[in-house]
Amino acid sequence: MAIPRKLPVEFDIVFPLGAYMVGEISPVRDYDRSTRENAVQAADPDSGFPVWAVDVVDADPDARKNNRTMTVKVSAKVMPVLERHEGELPFRPVRFTGMTATAYVEDSGNFSRIAWSLRASEVTTPSAPAAGGSSQRADKAVA
Repeated sequence: MAIPRKLPVEFDIVFPLGAYMVGEISPVRDYDRSTRENAVQAADPDSGFPVWAVDVVDADPDARKNNRTMTVKVSAKVMPVLERHEGELPFRPVRFTGMTATAYVEDSGNFSRIAWSLRASEVTTPSAPAAGGSSQRADKAVA
């Protein structure tokens, strides 16, 4: 059986009630190639595009505390820029397309658990906020 390391997932499966960006989109640092004086941005091993971090909060009120906030990494030629509306709260609704999930073992010393690393090919502002588990479907197919 050949299970891919990066499993394609749909946004609505990962975030059935939507997701909200916290803060700003930022470059992901390549810790192997960076030095204290020279920060080097990480590149996606498949596309070669720079990697950007989007910190999000899961809108599901039943999400466990340790899974409520996470970082989704987006590979894009240029830094994604989302529209900001006047009077908008610091939490902006976002939608990811081309998502993949990679499982890994997170070891905290006392115990280990399976955690997920999320990546996407695009981040956008949804045309309508997610409500009650129904949100607009992305037109792009999962790559």
